[in-house]
Amino acid sequence: FFVANYFPFSPEGAVSTGDASPPVPRPRSDSPNMSLDSKYIPATQRPDGTWRKPRRVRDGYVPQEEVPVYENKYVKFFKSKPDLPPGLNPEEANKGKQQPKQDGDTVGLSKSAKRNLKRKEKRKQQQQEKGEGEADVEELSQSLQKTAVSGGGHSPLGLGDSETSERAKKIKNLKKKLRQIDDLQQKLDSGEIKQATKEQLEKLSRRKALEEELEDLELDL
Repeated sequence: FFVANYFPFSPEGAVSTGDASPPVPRPRSDSPNMSLDSKYIPATQRPDGTWRKPRRVRDGYVPQEEVPVYENKYVKFFKSKPDLPPGLNPEEANKGKQQPKQDGDTVGLSKSAKRNLKRKEKRKQQQQEKGEGEADVEELSQSLQKTAVSGGGHSPLGLGDSETSERAKKIKNLKKKLRQIDDLQQKLDSGEIKQATKEQLEKLSRRKALEEELEDLELDL
């Protein structure tokens, strides 16, 4: 039982039970041993140099900056998910990242797809070269025609100019035939034409002869 005149804390900071027992000191905020009490947070210094006062907290108190952030099950799932597919060696993955940029377009393609891509690039380059060659032949033919017209047909070189003009026309026709053969071959390679006819096979077989004839005519110019 408590004594009637019991006071938890006396004005002088000691507990009185009404008997002759020694007073129990009350913890003070400025006590040097306050940091040893788990119920107190010691004074801390602010960035501006001022000090925060020590404060009393409950047992088990966790500072706000140490409270773990809540994560739902989806966030936990994606965090626990591995970065690489199962069975993939990390060294091989790093090698794949260090590949040159020019190989980036062909990554993931099959061998046949890569071959088709190279064929398309080669045909495109050949068509550009043929277009430039045809433009040169056309320009040469026009210049020869202008020379023949300006000569009036009375020049002793008129016969030679006529032969050169005919040769230029043959070159133009040969290049046109070779371009048609290339288009036919491209359609066969891409599968657009399932099976070539007899005439188409004959046209393809004449390619080498046409190329040799074209080379001879170009050397004579």
